[in-house]
Amino acid sequence: MKKSIATVLLLPILLCMVNFAGAQSQTVLDGAYVPEHNPTRRVVPYPHLRQADVMWRKRVWEMIDVRQKINHSLYFPLEELEDRQSLFDVIRQGLLEDGSITCYSLGPTQEDDEFRYPFTSSEVDSLLNPIVTRYVENLDTGNKDEKKVEEPITSEDVVAYKLKEDWIFDKQRSERTVRIIGIAPVVEKKSESGEVIGKKELFWLYFPECRYIFANAEVFNLHNDAQRVSFDDLFFKRLFHGYVTKEENVYNRAIESYAKGLDALMESERIKEELFLTEHDLWHY
Repeated sequence: MKKSIATVLLLPILLCMVNFAGAQSQTVLDGAYVPEHNPTRRVVPYPHLRQADVMWRKRVWEMIDVRQKINHSLYFPLEELEDRQSLFDVIRQGLLEDGSITCYSLGPTQEDDEFRYPFTSSEVDSLLNPIVTRYVENLDTGNKDEKKVEEPITSEDVVAYKLKEDWIFDKQRSERTVRIIGIAPVVEKKSESGEVIGKKELFWLYFPECRYIFANAEVFNLHNDAQRVSFDDLFFKRLFHGYVTKEENVYNRAIESYAKGLDALMESERIKEELFLTEHDLWHY
């Protein structure tokens, strides 16, 4: 009888404590102010471009190494935060959860970047969540048993992004513009022993289609966190550093096929300088 009376008396006190804890958690503000901006942003369309207005065009392929400090905004955070994600996490969400973008295979040659082989949803899931074989030591027998496990590709695995771009001079507006046509996440290619032997693209994405999800994903601002930009702004304003891996040529060959090491770097800088001088030489001072 005494226990039941004590329980009845303590029950209101416990309920008040639970309600107070719940109310306190709801009033906790993780920041100095309540963000009031609208997270849904519209994509600013490109200016209309007619073929007749294109006075000059050059197609190049550019590599963005996310391990460089200037490109860390594309690589971090490795684990998703409440207010921001890495670029690959944004792409992964758009492919697997939202289904709002389409990825394209590299084709039979593993070099196709013309968006001719779209993946199905099951193929995308198998690509981003591959089943790999691992060998685990058996403590009873001392042998290594074969075990198949699922190892999802994460932001940490993506070391670079490859861009396919058209550099254009529009004579109607008298300006040089850059239109990104495609973007591809790049991972390290490893041998059976785990040694890194190169890089490879996972898939290609049609960049104008990706702009709708890039525009609503914020990027950390190193100088002023109150004025963040989106991934779409980052690419549009060229707030990254990359090096040219290929320019359109009669042989359809990349720089690495005829230049190595420092020579390849010098060739990349030569192409960039040529792009700058082509625009500069169109003007008379």
